Amino acid sequence: MPGQLPEVPAQPTPVDQHELRRVAGSFCSGVTVVAACGPGGPIGMTCQSFFSLSLDPPLIAFSPSKTSTTYPAIRTAGRFAVNILSAGQQWLAVQFACPGPDKWRGVHWSVGLGGSPVIRAALAVIECRIEAEHDAGDHHLVVGRVLRMQHDERRSPLVFYRSRFAGLSEAERAV
Repeated sequence: MPGQLPEVPAQPTPVDQHELRRVAGSFCSGVTVVAACGPGGPIGMTCQSFFSLSLDPPLIAFSPSKTSTTYPAIRTAGRFAVNILSAGQQWLAVQFACPGPDKWRGVHWSVGLGGSPVIRAALAVIECRIEAEHDAGDHHLVVGRVLRMQHDERRSPLVFYRSRFAGLSEAERAV
């Protein structure tokens, strides 16, 4: 019958992690650098798992891996900035995805609320405080209360699709 969903087997087949990553990679996402002020200065990490959660109250969420060495310091800071990267900033996404002490080399930034680093020329910045954290398998689900925002409408977003960085053309943005 049209419109009916197929029956789900009682024992679904196991999900292959590599196939899940490939299929989920078909969903185009923006790219962010989540940053905070750590004990030794600015800290940050690249994060694609970011989304708007609620308008009332104003909440966002992101999902760092439990193996992240940066997220525990962001948790301790309690405040963070989500720097939504603009087209042409893929070098920042790569630099903040790599482990190491020199992630801020060559990065132009200023101090936001609670000392959170705000990256210059980002498409948008959302400054938050941690509202809640939930277990989510091999990741955490972090909920942030929005405290302040800024947005540059002249810029175009950096996107990630099928394991590659891309930008949007003006025609695509106008749709």
